[in-house]
Amino acid sequence: MLALSKGPAYQFLSTIGQHIERPRAILVVSAHWESVGGPTISITSQPETIHDFGGFPDELYHIEYPAPGAPEIATQAANFLSANGFTVKTDAHRGLDHGVWVPLSLIYPKADIPVFQISLINGAGPETHYRLGLSLQPLRDQGVLIIGSGSLTHNLREAMSHQPGNTVPDWVTDFDHWVANTLDQGSMDELLAYRKIAPFAQKNHPTEEHFLPLFVALGAVGEHFSATHAHTSYTYGTISMSAYSFDDKPVKILD
Repeated sequence: MLALSKGPAYQFLSTIGQHIERPRAILVVSAHWESVGGPTISITSQPETIHDFGGFPDELYHIEYPAPGAPEIATQAANFLSANGFTVKTDAHRGLDHGVWVPLSLIYPKADIPVFQISLINGAGPETHYRLGLSLQPLRDQGVLIIGSGSLTHNLREAMSHQPGNTVPDWVTDFDHWVANTLDQGSMDELLAYRKIAPFAQKNHPTEEHFLPLFVALGAVGEHFSATHAHTSYTYGTISMSAYSFDDKPVKILD
């Protein structure tokens, strides 16, 4: 519903594109695509808009995001991953799932920048996805914007039972603040061990797929990173919409 609900996160994403340099292409790692045995990369030249959800307003199913693909850059990304020991597959038919087109429809509404996706690896943890991001570092030097699209907290069962008007529970804000502080300190070891040491980690992420894109984005910056906390808000009472920018030098993003 982020594509239609004009709340704080909608407003943030609708303006952030004005404050970052226009990329040559965009690579998105979405929580909504996983593959077994290794990453899969979309090499589609004209990816379709996938409406991979049910039970929402008709207006949402009518949204199209007709951005072109980037098959040449995607193939190059596959080569980087293969060179670093990953078993890589390519998909010439994969479209853009809602973890891609929903935020991009707000950030770059003209859909005129080439977009491609890389999947998460089913069953793999933070360390593997961080290493995946490290393998993609050369793309940043070529003007490719790498986005990790997930959710800083993501317990849908709790979200469905949260009553409108209730305050955001401590188990959500405690985890949110822990991530913010750990990123600010640049503590990669602690981030990788988040499931054991972060407060309420498993309650906020019963499964990991919505948190793992963070590690790909971090890896793409390299071992030394600067984190800019660009936005904080909550939806459905328990889902953190926090957004971060990572670079190897400080970056100021206007909220």
